Amino acid sequence: MKQIMIIGGDGFCGWPTALHLSSKGHDVTIVDNLSRRAIDEELGANSLTPIESIETRIAAWKEVSGRDIAFLKIDIAKDYTALEAAMASLRPDTIIHFGEQRAAPYSMKSPVEKCYTVDNNIGATHNLLCAVAGLGLDPHIIHLGTMGVYGYDDDGLEIPEGYLRVYIPGDDKTLFQRDILYPTNPGSVYHMTKSMDQLLFQFYAKNDRLRITDLHQGIVWGTQTEETRLDDRLVNRFDYDGDYGTVLNRFLMQAAMDHPLTVHGTGGQTRAFIHIQDTVRCLALAVENEQTDTGKVRIMNQMTETHTVRDLAQVVARVTGAAIANVANPRKEAAENGLRVSNQSFRALGLNPITLEDGLLAETNEIARRFAHRCNPEMIPCVSTWTDNQQPGVVRPVAATRSIAA
Repeated sequence: MKQIMIIGGDGFCGWPTALHLSSKGHDVTIVDNLSRRAIDEELGANSLTPIESIETRIAAWKEVSGRDIAFLKIDIAKDYTALEAAMASLRPDTIIHFGEQRAAPYSMKSPVEKCYTVDNNIGATHNLLCAVAGLGLDPHIIHLGTMGVYGYDDDGLEIPEGYLRVYIPGDDKTLFQRDILYPTNPGSVYHMTKSMDQLLFQFYAKNDRLRITDLHQGIVWGTQTEETRLDDRLVNRFDYDGDYGTVLNRFLMQAAMDHPLTVHGTGGQTRAFIHIQDTVRCLALAVENEQTDTGKVRIMNQMTETHTVRDLAQVVARVTGAAIANVANPRKEAAENGLRVSNQSFRALGLNPITLEDGLLAETNEIARRFAHRCNPEMIPCVSTWTDNQQPGVVRPVAATRSIAA
């Protein structure tokens, strides 16, 4: 049993992770400033699923499991003193860091959101590392990063787990071997902050011998886990809006609303995916298999499969009978790209991944239809653009198709 602090434990990935680790017998404390709820109010786009207050959620978990989860409301990016005091009191064995603004489109909305994303994400990460080092603690720090730090240039190479082995010729033509961080190529301000996180981790691992695991995660699909299904008050988030809605969940919600599936550009963008149930399993595997004090960050690719957005839309169209509409791509990216990713670390630890063919797509589709009445249709399009001369992703009749339900 470990004492685990989960920063950002009220969010889409943090909440089901908190329940899963609590169910495994760990003592869990959530540290969160509830900013994701505040952003909901700002955008006018609440989760499609009704989310109870954090107090109600924790009480419901106690009722169904008999387990306690503690909660501390702290903005770790701004209140260093409170964060340090919480760490000194809890002395956690493991710290899981989800406490960052996670949406690429939101990070590109305007200078306000760009500055907020940088200030929040970088401030939170550095305050965490600084507090651990300053207090002389030795927790295993697990950070939820993103596959997006690698970019999508389609070099044809399999993306390794964080490091690239290079050979540098010396003056006497001797070759020196080095393992360097795989070059980053961020596609948004959000992804840029995750790239900067890597340098912070590298420094504190080397300088203060902090034990750090950085999980480069793919796009998460699905809503429920084994624990969140136990009670409606525990239900997980289902974001469908243009800023926070991940592509598969957004497609399923659009189908439930008889709205065309909005494919950006040609839909040839290849992305890595993982089901939310596998996200919490991977976090548990990382907790159970600690990084040793090597002075080097352990980087693991947390994904299970890759798909193009175009193929993903076709899968949803076959299941639901929805139409597909190509819209202007609000992002600044290649129209088509391939993607090969190594995920051997989690495979070696025993992960047996859930794939889109395993039937859980139907469960997510059921969630979308059950709560479709809560949808605000005005929030469906992605209106955050990467440059001033781009047009928002407005639905157009060009290249629209109709698929027959399977």
